[in-house]
Amino acid sequence: MAEPSGQAPKPPKVSALVVSYNRKDLLRCALEALERSEARDTIEVVVVDNGSTDGSQQLESEFPRARFIRIPRNFGLTKALNLGVRGSEGEYVFFLHEDTEVFPDTARLLAEVLDSQPDAGAVSPLLVDAEGHPAPQLGRFPPDDTWRPAEPGTDPVPVDYPRGAALMMRRFFFTAMRQIDERYGQFGSDADVCFQIRRAGKKILLVPQARARHEGRAEESTLRQADRKQGTAAWIGKYGGVWSGLRAQIAAIFGALGSLQLGVLRYLLANQKVDGSQQD
Repeated sequence: MAEPSGQAPKPPKVSALVVSYNRKDLLRCALEALERSEARDTIEVVVVDNGSTDGSQQLESEFPRARFIRIPRNFGLTKALNLGVRGSEGEYVFFLHEDTEVFPDTARLLAEVLDSQPDAGAVSPLLVDAEGHPAPQLGRFPPDDTWRPAEPGTDPVPVDYPRGAALMMRRFFFTAMRQIDERYGQFGSDADVCFQIRRAGKKILLVPQARARHEGRAEESTLRQADRKQGTAAWIGKYGGVWSGLRAQIAAIFGALGSLQLGVLRYLLANQKVDGSQQD
């Protein structure tokens, strides 16, 4: 039924927020999967392009129902997520990486769990690989960059830290946070969000019946590796104290030196993040 004249349109139920940088083909697959979603009219699709130079901008004409926010250069995942949330309207925000393809019922199932369980602050689908087997997904606090697959099942189960490749949370919780801490560059923001949800006394539920394929990366640049280690050190410093964070930074530096990861070492010594800035 059409909205009465003069009445503002009803906001979308879910804002699916996809951040992408120079992964045009994967982004196309992610958007095609979202277009196949059940109750597509209740889903707002927002793409934050982090200054891609691979022709990703051409996808805007292929997906006219999606809204593209273009950033002039790669500011890293965390700043892009904050920009995307501020530019979206859904009751629930569904964070997605560009290498994640949701199943048709994924967004609907996750939203239904949030609707029915007010003590849940966020929900996550089961991540699977190309063969349909559970993919590495669950981390721990403090984050140590190791992941284990979740167990398939039928009922939602509480977890502490599902990776941010596919995570749906309530907008009002994000509003209470004001924004994701931008001391994180490419990595660490999902650990921060999950920890704050748990610290607020809310559950994070893994919903095994909702699924998403996650591609992942076979290799990472030295800058991304350094950013990952710095994200861990930033989290430890924020929640464990300054000296704990400093020890984590020193351990990362000596670890890179001992394994002769000279490129990683250079970025760690400069405290440089993916966006080219230095950690505070």
